[in-house]
Amino acid sequence: MTMDGYAGRIAYADLSAGNVTIKPTPPELKKQYIGGRGFGIRFLTDMVDPKTDPLGEKNILVFAAGPLTGTGIPLGSRYEVSTISPLSGTAMSGNSGGVFGWKMKKAGFDAVVVTGRSRRPLWLFLDHGMAELRDASSLWGMTTGQTTDAIVKDLGDQSVRVACIGPAGENKVLYACIINEKTRAVGRGGAGAVMGSKNLKAIAARGDLPIRPADEAQLNVVKERVKKKITENGIEQALQKYGTAVLVNIINENYVLPTRNFQTAHFPAAEKVSGETMAATILKQNKGCFSCIVKCGRVCEFDGEHGEGPEYEPDWAFGPDCGIDDLKAVARANNICNEYGLDAISAPTTIACLMEMAEKGYVTHPIRFGDAKGMLLLLEQIVKREGIGNELAAGSFRFATKYGHPECSMSSKMQELPAYDPRGIQGYGLATATSVRGGDHVYGYLISPEILGAPEKLDPLITKGKAPWVRTFQDLSAAIDASGMCLFTSFALGAEDYADLITATTGMKTDPAGLLMIGERIWNLQKLYNIRRGFGRKDDTLPARLLNEPLKEGPAAGQVWRGGEMLDDYYTLRGWDREGTPSTEKQKELGLM
Repeated sequence: MTMDGYAGRIAYADLSAGNVTIKPTPPELKKQYIGGRGFGIRFLTDMVDPKTDPLGEKNILVFAAGPLTGTGIPLGSRYEVSTISPLSGTAMSGNSGGVFGWKMKKAGFDAVVVTGRSRRPLWLFLDHGMAELRDASSLWGMTTGQTTDAIVKDLGDQSVRVACIGPAGENKVLYACIINEKTRAVGRGGAGAVMGSKNLKAIAARGDLPIRPADEAQLNVVKERVKKKITENGIEQALQKYGTAVLVNIINENYVLPTRNFQTAHFPAAEKVSGETMAATILKQNKGCFSCIVKCGRVCEFDGEHGEGPEYEPDWAFGPDCGIDDLKAVARANNICNEYGLDAISAPTTIACLMEMAEKGYVTHPIRFGDAKGMLLLLEQIVKREGIGNELAAGSFRFATKYGHPECSMSSKMQELPAYDPRGIQGYGLATATSVRGGDHVYGYLISPEILGAPEKLDPLITKGKAPWVRTFQDLSAAIDASGMCLFTSFALGAEDYADLITATTGMKTDPAGLLMIGERIWNLQKLYNIRRGFGRKDDTLPARLLNEPLKEGPAAGQVWRGGEMLDDYYTLRGWDREGTPSTEKQKELGLM
């Protein structure tokens, strides 16, 4: 038993050979990369040739928790899945909460490294320090909920937690998710498609092995400090009251809510799909991940349906971005994504792309903005790869390019953008354009200072001075992802809090500068791998619409995204050359060469 917050073991599941090898977690890996995203990206870059096909046998999947996962620290519940994204082609990681990450560690494992490809469907069982591959033929074709129930029933143990794919992953939809506990998603980038390509249906974890911190007394002191900061923070309180969809009205009132495939940035009917309306109509109870004191999850019921969500991003994507103001239709679409295992950002924004192209006559299809029934039908077609759904399953960029109008895809590095218009939030635009996994918001959430005013309020319309903020938020986010903490804690906590938590838990003395350097190491490692896959300066940008078509309403009227005013400063600040390649000196400083 270790006394550093780690489970102490890593399981290496070779699906081609049909066996699992268990090895100790390397001490140097803990020191340099902490866990979570750090572990995953390190394994990926060490083990996979950059020329590898994301859906080929030689790609890998890494499931990894962090040392703060499952220690009882408030909001310490997260795990990461890392792989080459079949959607964007980048070295990606996706983050999920719930209970699975904690249960994986209680089963005795800090990480699972999945290699190869099985000739028949399999699932992996982690159980009190043991790991075993089992036949999943009877599970193939099941939804995520059915799969979870079947495995729990088979094992006869309600304490088991399951992460699995649904039919979207089996059919290799390029933005398929991995879903744990039926409603929590490893959402972006298509990790579910990679899992499906390997014929791995699920990972289930059971166990009650101890997770011991290095200094429990000191950890309890820091826990109380961060708990107080979180409970007293106004943003955290709003998340508890209205969930992440509290942002719908806030972002709309700032005239930066992308509407009808980013053609405008204000949706007059936003209130109808807001977190406030959700709370007043279909919300039944709040729900939190393991050790969560915020409980931003929304358990909703309507017309005989029961599910969790929608969170802000799918609420926006199925709602305003598709011109739909029917909250029940939005929630139903979100439930479908959870059941089938679909990214609830890329799926609806790809549909929004089709809606615009159909309205403009670029493609022949009856769908139009505001068509909720048509949207729900398209989701089913995407999952099953039927009709036009087979083309939409490749994402908006490939779809729009095929029909001669790539400008209709609101994506960066072929991954669809989230729920904020960069024309009115300049720093956020830089963070999104330079994200090492493609169109993104959680790899550097500049919405926090530019819109919400945390830790201080920045003018969202200026570009000067934004590069340092972007770099800091990106590096801190990488470190948080590695630690096992929820990113939402960053509304209330600073680098010193995370450093103190890691020091008390692991015994590895860490200060804010050291923590940020670990995040910087992870960021640069992903960047270097992407460069080896062919990415460069040309890819650190946003759709032409956002560069050339000014917003027409609100405080940002007349604005486009002015990335050219920030990119060189950002590269220089990071120690990269003009093409965005980390210098030899920077790589040596971070121990990457």
